[in-house]
Amino acid sequence: MTGHHSWGYGQADGPSEWHKAYPIAQGNRQSPIDIDSARAVYDPSLQPLVISYESCASLSISNTGHSVMVEFEDTDDRTAISGGPFQNPFRLKQFHFHWGTTHSQGSEHTIDGKPFPSELHLVHWNARKYATFGEAAAAPDGLAVVGVFLEVRIAKIACLHDKKLTDALYMVKFKGTKAQFRGFNPKCLLPTSLDYWTYLGSLTTPPLNESVTWIVLKEPIRISVKQLEKFRMLLFTGEEDQRIQMANNFRPPQPLKGRIVRASFKA
Repeated sequence: MTGHHSWGYGQADGPSEWHKAYPIAQGNRQSPIDIDSARAVYDPSLQPLVISYESCASLSISNTGHSVMVEFEDTDDRTAISGGPFQNPFRLKQFHFHWGTTHSQGSEHTIDGKPFPSELHLVHWNARKYATFGEAAAAPDGLAVVGVFLEVRIAKIACLHDKKLTDALYMVKFKGTKAQFRGFNPKCLLPTSLDYWTYLGSLTTPPLNESVTWIVLKEPIRISVKQLEKFRMLLFTGEEDQRIQMANNFRPPQPLKGRIVRASFKA
């Protein structure tokens, strides 16, 4: 890992500049990508994804200055994913979101060139093979990230089924703020169908390590306009700084460079 450089999503420090401090930005397995659904290869050997979030222990919610993140107790495999392309279970460490200033953009992955207003990333690590999250994050098979698209539906009911999450965002408006956030089960953030695409990629933020097996779920979840607005009320900046709205915190799709995207389902 290189030293801590400041990076962001502005013109001067945004994705097009990241390669200067993190040369791996131009590597062969960078993420996100555009998933061309017609070119994805159905692989009948891919197992169904098993998501065991029954005994989930969320700890905190924080504003990282780049996104909003919920962290989890990750001392055992009780909160894990398995099946899919994986030999081992991968433990849930944290989840965070990417979103846009408008509904027309915000997700990192795109499907057939189409972005969604937001994308959720559930970040897991291979604790059977690596001793710490940091060690796993530097290894080619260390991390598994589940990507879930959010689409806006005009609805009377709360769409992100559990409003607890969006109701907590006011506590972490400023960069560097953190609040206790216990008893949240991210199972409510998953769609009904767990059909997925999978490919080998990277972290989508610096240090951009090429350590991620991506699982991108085909079916989006729904969010209301009101809930999405709560994300857009967050700030990239601290309490003392000039206020900059947190939005458009996404990296655009990167070249596929010959990688194959596999599908768990027949198109």
